[in-house]
Order: sequence, then C-alpha cells, then structure tokens
Amino acid sequence: MKPIRITAIRPTTVTVPLEAPLRHANGCHWGRFVRTVVEVDTDAGITGLGEMGGGGESAEAAIKALESYLVGTSPFDLERQRFMLANPTASLYNNRTQMLAAIEFACIDIMGKALGVPAYQLFGGKLRDSVPFASYLFFRYPDQAGGHEVRSAEQLVANALALKARHGFKSHKLKGGVFAPAYELACYRALAAALPGDTFRYDPNCALPLEDAVRFGRAIADLDNDYFEDPTWGLNGNRQVRAATGLRIATNTVVVNFEQLASNIRDHAIDVILLDTTFWGGIRPCIKAAGVCETMQISIAVHSSGELGIQLASMLHLGAVLPNLSYSADAHYHHLCDDVIVGGKMAYTDGAIRVPDGPGLGVALDRDKLGQYAELYKAMGGYPYDKDPRRPGWVPLVPNTSWADPHDASIPDIVTANRGRGGKAYGTP
Repeated sequence: MKPIRITAIRPTTVTVPLEAPLRHANGCHWGRFVRTVVEVDTDAGITGLGEMGGGGESAEAAIKALESYLVGTSPFDLERQRFMLANPTASLYNNRTQMLAAIEFACIDIMGKALGVPAYQLFGGKLRDSVPFASYLFFRYPDQAGGHEVRSAEQLVANALALKARHGFKSHKLKGGVFAPAYELACYRALAAALPGDTFRYDPNCALPLEDAVRFGRAIADLDNDYFEDPTWGLNGNRQVRAATGLRIATNTVVVNFEQLASNIRDHAIDVILLDTTFWGGIRPCIKAAGVCETMQISIAVHSSGELGIQLASMLHLGAVLPNLSYSADAHYHHLCDDVIVGGKMAYTDGAIRVPDGPGLGVALDRDKLGQYAELYKAMGGYPYDKDPRRPGWVPLVPNTSWADPHDASIPDIVTANRGRGGKAYGTP
C-alpha cells in the first residue's frame, strides 16, 4: 500500500439541541451541546472524522494550528503523534490532550478505511457486538415549550420509566450535586423503589463535602448500587468515603492519566476507573489503562463527556474490545434531539448500542446536518459550562456547603427544609 500522508485539518463547530437544559453540580448544559467536528484529509483521498467538546473561533484556531505538526506525516504513526502533540513536559504549558484525542479518532478512522476494516479490528478484534449503557438522569429545566422539566422525585421516576420503556436501560445514573443531599437522597431512593431488579449509580460531580458524602453513602448502602461516582474531591477524600461506607467508588475526574492511576494503585481509593476517550487522549490510551486495570483487578467502565455520533463511535469501538468491561457505559446521547451523522442518531436496543461494522469508525458525516448545526452555532454562540442561565451570579462550589439558594426559584421547598446536616435528613425516607 502506498504511504498515506495528512494534507489538511478542518474543524467545524456545531451546536446540537437537547431535549431540555441539563443541570449538574458545576452549572448547566443550556439546552444544547457545543462540539467541534474535526476532519483530517489525506493525499489518498480518505478523510477521517474526529470530535471534541467545546468550539468557537479559538478552539478551531487551536485545532487548525496542529497542521504545522501533522501535515506530511502518516496517520498510522499514532505513537509518534502522541509525543508531537502532547509531550508530557510540553503539555505543562499547552495541554492538548482532548485535541490529541480528536486527531487520534480521525487517524484511526483513516487507518480503518484504508485497510477496509472496522476500528475494533485494529485493537485485536471485538469481544461483543453491542455495548450496554446506563440511562443518564438529570434534573432538567423546562424546554422552551415548558415541557421536559425534571426536579421532583415523581418527575425523575417518570423520566426513568419512560427511558427504560423506550431504550431498555437496566442501570440508571443520577447526576446529582444540584439540590441538597437530603433531597437528592430521597430522589435516588425513589428511583430504586420504582425500578426493582435494576442497578443504580449516583454522581454529584465531587460537590459533596466529605461528611455529606459519607452520610449519603451510608444511607444508600442497602441499595443495588453499581458504584458511588465522584462523591467528593480528590483521591484522599474518596479514599475516606470508601473506607467509611464500604461502597465501590468510581471516578472520571481524579484518575484521568497514568500518573494518577499509579497513585491509585499504590494507595487504593478508586474501585472503578471511568475511561473517557477524550479525557485520556484517545482510544489507545484507554485500552492501555484498561490493561493495567485488568492486571491490578480494578474495574472499568466507559465514560461520556457529551458526545455526538463520532465520539460515540469511539466509545463503542473501545467498549467492544475490552475484556474487563464489567459495567454498562455512560452516554448523554439519548438527551440529544439529533446528530450530524448519516442516518441520524444511533438506536438503543435492550439498553445497548450496536458497534459499527463499517470501515474505520463506521460513521459518516451528514453534510446537510453539519451545515445546519454549524449555522445554529453561529446564531446562538456557545455557553459557559460552569454557569447556570437561570441563576445569575451563581458560581459552583467544591465542596458545596450552601445548597439552598433562596434566589433560585427552581429549588423545591423540601431543600430549604432540609438544609441541616445529619440526623433524619440523611436517614432512609
């Protein structure tokens, strides 16, 4: 085969609508995701597809600047590429990990297309035809028509039941850290009561103070939890929660590189490493990390960072090849109203999505959709992930020690009633 060389990199920022604004401990997704689609062209006429979070002129300029490193190089030279773009020492001054991931996705897509094989064949072949997913449940603001609101336990349960009926989810993840812990505890237990036989996971995005995390963990210990995700900040904080509650602790924040993984192995704090193909810098680093975890008997799962179909394909190919994938994956995907890939959104069947079998990542761009959502981004612009559009002046706290904001009209009365810590507020409702 004639050597293939990279000739150009083309970034396009898009914004794709969500069913409703999604609330989290650090702010809000404002009713849409902003993503950058990255196309890598070659002299063989093959274009590879990548994707990363965020976008806009500065993000596109940063991606475009990588041409000076990559034009003329081979898309097959992924290990050399890693040091070109994200050298550990240089990255202290210019962290390019997520850009590296987007470029890696595109190069793997090129490799698969050039060889006529799906990406999973480049990593040893698939062990499963589909990857199971958990539902991803958020407290949500109403959409523009006034629907899709989720703030009460009843609304949360109704949303979870509807998603299970539609997509077949058997595991359910609640994104917390929005309301007071006592209120979210009641909501979480309501989910467990409404979905017997399923499993559950709770993720307050590290916002709980250590004491609250311990109280919350002890109050859910009787449920069928997959794990307690990022209950508090830092390896040492999570180590203390693990010791005090006996729950399995998961993270996608405090173990996202190999140095942190080594620290966790040396002094155990995290039981489940949530491998994110963007945060770790691509599919290959995730596979390497999964191999370490397999050796050390540390569990893994596949994490979501707000994907469209291109990154979802990277997650599916990753999930297909991991022998030690013991938990269902995360995905924001079911919250999206549309996608930029040909055929529209990928479908869930019995709570799982089939791994694409086409060459490379197995997805293609819908040029009309790409143009439509690029124009929508130009019209709407971006949004700050760490702000909440309905709470002017609010800033996220880690740890959050002031849950009830009297100026936040969306907070239910029970939150104000349960501001106190300890006692019945953390007991079983």
